[in-house]
Amino acid sequence: MSKVVLITGGSSGIGKSIGEYLGTKNYTVFGTSRNPEKIENHPFPLVALDVTKPETISACITEVLDKKGRIDVLVNNAGAGITGPIEEIPGEEIKRNFEINFFGPINVIKGILPQMRKQQSGLIINITSIAGYMGLPYRGVYSASKGALELITEAFRMEIKDFGIEMTNVAPGDFATNIAAGRYHAPVLEGSPYEKVYGETLKTMDAHVDEGGDPMDVAKMIVKIIETDKPKIHYKVGAFMQKFSVVLKRILPDKVYEKLLRKHYGL
Repeated sequence: MSKVVLITGGSSGIGKSIGEYLGTKNYTVFGTSRNPEKIENHPFPLVALDVTKPETISACITEVLDKKGRIDVLVNNAGAGITGPIEEIPGEEIKRNFEINFFGPINVIKGILPQMRKQQSGLIINITSIAGYMGLPYRGVYSASKGALELITEAFRMEIKDFGIEMTNVAPGDFATNIAAGRYHAPVLEGSPYEKVYGETLKTMDAHVDEGGDPMDVAKMIVKIIETDKPKIHYKVGAFMQKFSVVLKRILPDKVYEKLLRKHYGL
């Protein structure tokens, strides 16, 4: 029987690539979008869901269960980028980013666990980021929200293991998607002490995304995880140096690693 996969944030970018690839592998795929009615000719069905609104989560899960009777895999992909000097990012934007990137996935997990427990099986894959392994300058809020999701997954998976449910993280590096266009950018303020360096760093970050890898690489990793019996806790997908940066952080003295990051961002 074809496994049923629910992908949050499945209308574009990495989520869309995951859904398209799973469809070629005979999985039954449902994606989510805040406004699915506005999206035409999508390669797989989209269900309305806003991770910041628990009532839409319940309605989405119910709709998929009514159609297919089960949900075997949840890919927690919905997320939002945010950039800026932490001092200058409005507090409400920091909170909103955590609502989407951290509390949102937790809400979806809470919504789906009763069904997976009933099935005595299930797999939850949280899409985080390599940025979640380190505090990146002018991406600190994003790093923090994704890092928090990485850590809570470590705890969550131990709590649900006895129910026959697996949970893991997939941390992508930079991929060529529309995330740069959709994320919150704190404005480059004229006269700000961060004006010059933040402006230059912003250009660098956007270039990294534009020159990023094929999001289909993430999709292939998702299939590999679904088809393994015992998923690892953490997976990383991206360019060699992006993945290696996580290893370097683990082995280098803190200040040496910080110096490397500052040099990389031209600080």
